[in-house]
Amino acid sequence: MELNRIIRYIRAVSGLSQEKFADEIGVTRLTVARWESGTSIPNKIAQAGIYNVAKKHNVQFFDFIISDMPEHFAENDKIVLYHASVSGIIGPIEPKSRKNCDFGKGFYMGTHAQQPLTMIFSPDKDETEDAVMYILEFDLKDLNILYVPPTIDWALLVAYSRGRMKKYAGTPLYEKFSKMLNGYDVAVGRIADDKIFTVLTDFFRGYVSDVGALECLTALPLGEQYVALNEKACQQIRILEERKFSELEQLCIRDVSKENRDRAIETADMIRKSRRRDGLFFDELMGRGE
Repeated sequence: MELNRIIRYIRAVSGLSQEKFADEIGVTRLTVARWESGTSIPNKIAQAGIYNVAKKHNVQFFDFIISDMPEHFAENDKIVLYHASVSGIIGPIEPKSRKNCDFGKGFYMGTHAQQPLTMIFSPDKDETEDAVMYILEFDLKDLNILYVPPTIDWALLVAYSRGRMKKYAGTPLYEKFSKMLNGYDVAVGRIADDKIFTVLTDFFRGYVSDVGALECLTALPLGEQYVALNEKACQQIRILEERKFSELEQLCIRDVSKENRDRAIETADMIRKSRRRDGLFFDELMGRGE
């Protein structure tokens, strides 16, 4: 989104005149007027000052940042999805993510803009100057798609794909998930929150049941992900639009990312306690070969 629109929004919601807004940032009223008209752009230090004013006056503007993005929708076989990259897409789209992702190596796209944005602009990532958000159209025609419902099988498939089940290699349970994606071009399923992924470790150790683990992993509404698993699927993805984000936007998104992380950890702790006696534990599932 254009930076001048965001600045006008922050000032309007905070109820400050251009002069008072300028005083709180430490610039002149004329400078603010130029920012809002788009004739000049604030540098990074000034953008940090604008963000501090927004926080001081409790102006939440993440939803405003993404308000002009096309919404996810499906029409016939085509859907609109989002993908974010720290360094941008160079060359053709390929299934070359790191191996230990939710469904293994592939090209990942989400149904919500918030999830990929808060992933690349998380508090623990500093080198994001070249980060890009992509709005994509994915044509699913003639593709073999595995829809993975949010059950314990989904959670264990994620665990397998992320290398968390290697010690169980050779067991019926391990073999089940090692073959689950065979023959598919696309996998579709819920996004598991990375910051509460330690819940699965607790599940394997017998500290939490399958019911508790599943609730923890789906506690935040991160949407679904579509993963192109091979070249055939990637060839049916088209870039509709690409966007970069200002320092002001990045500061806002990083704070939203941290808030989501803190909420996920707190929610996981509550679920562990409330679901301690519900469901089956991992050794029970192993005994059944499920």
